Amino acid sequence: MNPRTRALAVALVSGTLLAGVVAAPASSAPPGPADTTRPADYRDILDRQGSPAAALPDEADGRNNSVNVFADRGAWHAYALPKTGDTAAYGGFTGPLYIAQEYPWWLSKAFSRLHLTESGKQLDLAAGGTPRFTSQPGRLLQSYDLGGGLRLELELRFSSQRTALVRAEVRNTGRQTRTLGAGWTGSLLRPEDAPMKDAPQLRATGRGVGVDFAKVRETWDYLTDGTERFEITHREPVRTTVDGDTYRTEALAPVTLRPGRSHSFDWTESYTFTEAERVREAPAVRSALARPDAAAASADARWRRYVDSVTRGVPREDRRVAVKALETLVTNWRGAAGKLAHDGITPSISYKWFTGGLWSWDTWKQAVGTARFEPSLAQSQIRSMFDHQIRPDSATRPQDAGMIPDCVFYNDPARDGGNWNERNSKPPLAAWSVWEVYAKSGDRSFLREMYPKLTAYQDWWYRTRDHDRNGLAEYGATVDAANNSPEQQLVAAAWESGMDNAPRFDAALGSAVVENKGPDGKVVGYSVNQESVDLNAYLAADQGYLARIARELGKSGEARAWDKKSRATHAAVRERMYDPATGWFHDKALGGATLLTARGRGIEGAVPMWTGTASKEQAKAVRAKLNDPAEFATKVPFPTVAKSSPYFQPTKYWRGPVWLDQAYFALGGLRKYGYDRDADALTGQLLAQAGGLKGNGPIMENYDPTTGAPLNSTNFSWSAALLLPMVTRD
Repeated sequence: MNPRTRALAVALVSGTLLAGVVAAPASSAPPGPADTTRPADYRDILDRQGSPAAALPDEADGRNNSVNVFADRGAWHAYALPKTGDTAAYGGFTGPLYIAQEYPWWLSKAFSRLHLTESGKQLDLAAGGTPRFTSQPGRLLQSYDLGGGLRLELELRFSSQRTALVRAEVRNTGRQTRTLGAGWTGSLLRPEDAPMKDAPQLRATGRGVGVDFAKVRETWDYLTDGTERFEITHREPVRTTVDGDTYRTEALAPVTLRPGRSHSFDWTESYTFTEAERVREAPAVRSALARPDAAAASADARWRRYVDSVTRGVPREDRRVAVKALETLVTNWRGAAGKLAHDGITPSISYKWFTGGLWSWDTWKQAVGTARFEPSLAQSQIRSMFDHQIRPDSATRPQDAGMIPDCVFYNDPARDGGNWNERNSKPPLAAWSVWEVYAKSGDRSFLREMYPKLTAYQDWWYRTRDHDRNGLAEYGATVDAANNSPEQQLVAAAWESGMDNAPRFDAALGSAVVENKGPDGKVVGYSVNQESVDLNAYLAADQGYLARIARELGKSGEARAWDKKSRATHAAVRERMYDPATGWFHDKALGGATLLTARGRGIEGAVPMWTGTASKEQAKAVRAKLNDPAEFATKVPFPTVAKSSPYFQPTKYWRGPVWLDQAYFALGGLRKYGYDRDADALTGQLLAQAGGLKGNGPIMENYDPTTGAPLNSTNFSWSAALLLPMVTRD
């Protein structure tokens, strides 16, 4: 089953709401330059305290994986802070959460817990009072007062793509010399059910401890090859003993601290998939342990640059939201692995089905946000999807040459990659994404690289998705074994829109599919029997961006051709897909002039403002609906279905909840037509009313428009990505 399908099923069946936290309204202070970044200014933006209840990953209700973990640099493992009062976890970082190729699992509640001893007696880490646990951009911190003049500070950062660096500094602030021993303990949090139950196994090493993973191929739950390894490497000489699922590591030599002196115990925690990765990672581990101060300073400098980038031009009261978006995107960053040839950003590490793969629609939006702090990562994200663009010489689907699959994962379908999906593509925003990244990077070679791939993607839409060849395309499905019935073809077509269960794709309201055939009479794909307004507005916009790219590359003739095509597509949407009686843009029935107004107003009708398609008169009418509390100006603005619609359901995935990408498009459309005051007011309302956004709650997949309650997946990447331009009022 496709991961988004599973998410949809959860949303439709449960409709569960989480309690929201409503922040105070944003002030009207104008944007200004970011202050000099201090990590303490942005501490605890997310509540990162917690401990897993079980090894199992989260399905929907947050019972196991609700902890807001931290990762960096594309690592496939992540950590959190202990919960204040949970003394059994003191001295260690929660986790790690590791990704078994496509699924997150908890290795331990706290795998590496530091113990200090004096004269053979273990010291109480909380003897001097309640410890402080803090998250700051790029690192997790713990501070303990052990009493008697001893203090302990623990810090965790990521020093490379597969390795976290942990530093534990013990300082003697008293008047007496102290001699201390150090040790570390940890236990596996073993899954209860076979076959993954026996996957992890402890192993003592010469410099610490390792966890080896047996081969398990459970397509929908757990995927390992038997080559994965989690390994702790200490800078100090140590000795490790293993007893079943528990280990103990001891420093071979005690540490003597005179008054005013300190000592740092440093170790790395690496998670790798293959021996080749371990060979590549070994120099990074050696470097981090040989020069831990330099590794820490480098990570801190990178994060200062990130924070400065995302807060520049942001009103002071919104900067914490911007940094929260930054932290969310970086934690969801996964380095190249398996079939993923380039780094990318997954939708959410916090949800089982969104962890080990990359989606095209998500990627286009995420790259736009990421380019604001790391353009090279934004470029890599885009490449990660185009790596899998269907080629003309494809042995299995040559008719789909130019297509970008919906989602790609660590494992492909030729193996046992059940999550990989080529049944459909996603809305065409790739040229917009490439141009926005170029605007931040200035890398013209990236434009040259992407231009022919973008043109092939445009060609695919009109070759396989314009049923009646009238210049207006339809969402649809590919010729794929999974699309083996009209019902499944309609499911795939709805997925292709990205608005899976929106009422405009209900079979009960008339949606069905038709075959699309090539010149030889063979079926090349399927179209839903309606021309969708958002799809064609996106195509018009992307054609305009292709004209810009061609012009930037000196291809003036091609630029003129793309401009001409873009104008024609804009005109077709403007003239054939707008209904003056309802003051809104609607999908149009295939093969005629009938607009599908009876299905109600959906937020897709605002997309022609963002793309600049609407006339001034049309934009004025759309603006009125966007500002009407009975339509789209709900408590959290811009529900996916208008509040006035008979199909409005505020907690049912694409039938009412507010998705921040659609809010971004609506706000951008208002600004494009000069309604900046409206856009400012609605932006402030959204930021203030979306539950937890201004507090320490995670950025959500979507929100209840009537209450502000957070819905569905936590720590959601495209929401985070488009919050970045939103808070700068772009």
